[in-house]
Amino acid sequence: MKPICFIGARGGSKGVPRKNLRDFNGKPLIAHTIEKTLDSGIFSHVIVSTEDNEIASIARKFGAEVPFMRPKKFATDTASFEDVLFHGLTKLYKLGYKFEIFVNRDCTVPFIRNQDVDGTIKLLQKEKCHGVFGVYKQHHNPYFNMMEENSKGFLQFSKKLKNRPLSRQQSPIVYQLNGLFTMYAKRFLKARDIFTSKILPYEIPPETGLMIDTEFEFWIAESALKNKYF
Repeated sequence: MKPICFIGARGGSKGVPRKNLRDFNGKPLIAHTIEKTLDSGIFSHVIVSTEDNEIASIARKFGAEVPFMRPKKFATDTASFEDVLFHGLTKLYKLGYKFEIFVNRDCTVPFIRNQDVDGTIKLLQKEKCHGVFGVYKQHHNPYFNMMEENSKGFLQFSKKLKNRPLSRQQSPIVYQLNGLFTMYAKRFLKARDIFTSKILPYEIPPETGLMIDTEFEFWIAESALKNKYF
């Protein structure tokens, strides 16, 4: 039984307004993830969950399925993604969709490789774990070069060690998430939590995990495409 791909795309993005529909190298940003996912041949269905009629129309135009509209209460700044997933997967089962595994893709991360998507699925099937997250090693490190304010307003390192590392390379490895994760659907529906105690990392190239959350990141991503980096 093939997995399904789940793409959540609400209309009210803040960092880059309407970014899911914004032109990105000649087509809406969301279209890149939809088309790449369909081309992979990995999935039985590519599902878009949205409350926005325009996003739904564009998603269907590029080949995704929108079998339900997301309730607006799950498309606010305060709604959790677990709520979005729980609603979406529950609806799919009620509509008769048959699947065991789902892969979540964030359409603001258009450069994820299909081979890495497939890799997360194979790792989930091989190991006794609750989920597999696509990650890359992050050079911004809370043990070395990331700080936060303490209760008095002074800076302190976000995470402290007995002996402070002298370089980033000596610091404990930390990973950046990028919206790619793979789980067993019914296990998630029971736990209703994606951040369980048994999550494995699947390392991807850092450049493919670029997430577009700001105008600057949008410009970086467009520049990479125009200069044929990918």
